[in-house]
Amino acid sequence: MTSVIASARFSVLDRSRIREGHSPEEALRDTVALAREAEALGYHRFWVSEHHGVPGVAGSAPTVLAAAVAAATETIRVGTGGVMLPNHRPLVVAEQFGVLESLFPGRIDMGLGRSVGFTDGVRKALGRGKDDADDFAGQLRELLDFFRGTSPTGVHARPAEGLAVPPFVLAMGEGATIAAEAGLPMVIGDLGNREKMLRGVEHYRARFRPSPWAVEPYVVISGTVAVAATPEEARRLLVPEAWSMAYSRTHGTFPPLPPAERVEALTLTERERGFYESGLTGQIAGTEEQVAHELETVLKETGAQEVLVTTSTYDRAGLVDSYRRLASIVSG
Repeated sequence: MTSVIASARFSVLDRSRIREGHSPEEALRDTVALAREAEALGYHRFWVSEHHGVPGVAGSAPTVLAAAVAAATETIRVGTGGVMLPNHRPLVVAEQFGVLESLFPGRIDMGLGRSVGFTDGVRKALGRGKDDADDFAGQLRELLDFFRGTSPTGVHARPAEGLAVPPFVLAMGEGATIAAEAGLPMVIGDLGNREKMLRGVEHYRARFRPSPWAVEPYVVISGTVAVAATPEEARRLLVPEAWSMAYSRTHGTFPPLPPAERVEALTLTERERGFYESGLTGQIAGTEEQVAHELETVLKETGAQEVLVTTSTYDRAGLVDSYRRLASIVSG
């Protein structure tokens, strides 16, 4: 293990992906079980996500799922990656995280994103439109005011008021600017476009303003990391998610994860093949030695303090083994 890897924190984001032939209920239980594994392996955080109306994702209520994860674990930090703030009223979000922090003090993180529902139907069901993401900075300010007890509405968010729940901004698009100007830690993805990610990190650090939440910039880089005994086995862990992404780009819906062998037997169109191959590149995958080298490179390039691993695959045993192998790299 290199010093740059040893100095970084490693955490897990699980999207509760549904496997082909399995139920959403199983996916949620798998998430809780994975959280226990992550805690035993020494990971720093375990986060869950928010998706609505997606056939391949069971994680639709992140604060509810975070409560289940926190109740099933003892020491690992638990949070959201993230709650999509435009979908909710800031007062309700403050109250939910206030309850979580009250029940599990010192263990809750509040990861916040600015996406709205993926389709017109989902946005309508949520009572939201595409433009609702435009005032994310204002919604974020309103949310943080509830925790500080400084809301101009005069409303007090109980039990959130006065509690210190660390907020993080998922930096999609202009999210880096919003995180920097609010003085908040930033989570940034896109390992497949390293140049774009580096620009986002540099922009965030240049614009950062110290705040009560963070006195200096804090960068979390997020992406897929797959570790296996051979490069070929690691690549096969990426196959189900790469195919599902390709399918969503060509059919407009994100399906459950299929077994890798079924994907490899498919005849893909040229367009599907292009998206599929793209999904297999830009990830960090390989043996322990190969992954350690890649992690060292990206950590040196970005100066990130933390890596949030977001790997999804059909093979649950392979996924757990990957996290075990990654933990062995981190622990040296």
